[in-house]
Amino acid sequence: MTLVTFAPIYFALIFLLAGVVKGVVGLGLPTVAMGLLSLRMPPAEAAALLLLPSFATNAWQLAQGAYLGNLVRRLWPILLAIFVSTVIAAGIIASTKSAVASAALGGALLLYAAAGLLDFHINVSLHAERWVAPIIGVVTGFITGVTGTFVVPIVPYLAGLGLGRDELIQALGLSFTVSTLALSLGLWWHDAWSLQSVSDSAIAIVPALLAHDSRWWHTQAHLASKIPAMVLCWPESAGAPSHLRSTVRRYGGSFSYALMPAGNCTQG
Repeated sequence: MTLVTFAPIYFALIFLLAGVVKGVVGLGLPTVAMGLLSLRMPPAEAAALLLLPSFATNAWQLAQGAYLGNLVRRLWPILLAIFVSTVIAAGIIASTKSAVASAALGGALLLYAAAGLLDFHINVSLHAERWVAPIIGVVTGFITGVTGTFVVPIVPYLAGLGLGRDELIQALGLSFTVSTLALSLGLWWHDAWSLQSVSDSAIAIVPALLAHDSRWWHTQAHLASKIPAMVLCWPESAGAPSHLRSTVRRYGGSFSYALMPAGNCTQG
């Protein structure tokens, strides 16, 4: 399937939406795009289309910080485990058993959504990090290779390391960049990344980077800090019933549990 046969407007809107999400919160491009692209094409084709936009936006995010050296020294065991397991597991998404990959993708998306709704988070001690990191890396790599998404369980794990906000955003960019490179190699190794896929993926860079760049340079720093407060506080400002306010407060904060503190409704 090429862009000639794939609805161009639908295609562009997917990457614009995914780019905006990525630009605002620092993650979510593969998660959003894979879920929507897989409605119209097999997961292997969707994953191949994602590679270059994902690499471009994650490399951009990776470059926006001063912690790269420290992060590489601290995270190399988990990054190595992610890389190796992703390359190996990519044979599943690249196989003709697209139903398996589709089911796995649906399960991964549901797991990520449930973690957000339940406000799931962990605290990883330095002692536990030494033995937990390779396990998290292998699981993340396997899920990446099977589904084309990079977030489970690496995002909750990185959020539990006690990193500062900017350091966490750069750590996510580093992890996602490694995952993208590994998935690229895995799909190529298993003959699932063709020249046509490269061409289509290159075109997809444009809407993804336009949305991501716009959010990052013009409103990301200000708006990202306001989003949790907006999500949590709009029912109160709108005079919504108390049960709706409590529901939104309970679940709304899950969008920002990893990256930014929820705002106070009394602040501007």
